[in-house]
Amino acid sequence: MMSNEEVYAGGLLNRALNPATQPPEIREFLRAEIDLLRGVITDGMQVIDSGCGTGRHLALLGDRLRMGVGVDYQHGYITEAHGRASAPQLYFVTSDATAVPIDHVFDFAACLTNTWGTMSDKAGVLNEMRRLAPVPQTRLLSVYAETSVPARREWYRRLGHAVLEESPEYLITEGGFRSEHFSEARLRRLVGDCTIRQLTGIAYVVTF
Repeated sequence: MMSNEEVYAGGLLNRALNPATQPPEIREFLRAEIDLLRGVITDGMQVIDSGCGTGRHLALLGDRLRMGVGVDYQHGYITEAHGRASAPQLYFVTSDATAVPIDHVFDFAACLTNTWGTMSDKAGVLNEMRRLAPVPQTRLLSVYAETSVPARREWYRRLGHAVLEESPEYLITEGGFRSEHFSEARLRRLVGDCTIRQLTGIAYVVTF
């Protein structure tokens, strides 16, 4: 069975972002996430996106950022992000999100679209986000709630990754992709002091 890293290297992200593959609940969540960012990110901010994929969030916000940095371990995605970013103040770095080779203080750090829910060292990612954006409540996660399971099962099936195993905390597909979902109580255990809000009917936004 493949790891998440191998599944992503096979191009899963780009297929998943094709609206034709997305059940309505997933499309609603992705739209709401972008609307949320547009309300939170203000002109002149310096923002880092951990697990940025192909850089779509920073590309959407680029005109209002003083600087945006995207970090992802998949070099192919970073190469694509460089190609799609038109704003000169956007930068993309191939790196593990638990050990970002940047010594800079950002106004805001994000890890979006349940990327944190696919990462093995969740505490390490949180620690790096705290280092890079040291002011409390300027770090944001968006993650799937337990109510997301039916929509994600259908989404993954359409992507050729039918779910083989379901637990109260994760789904594992036949392609080896593991994606977690969270209760509020589990988020508070993992993150610590934080604010949790529901985003559509299938996700949470966590600020800490």
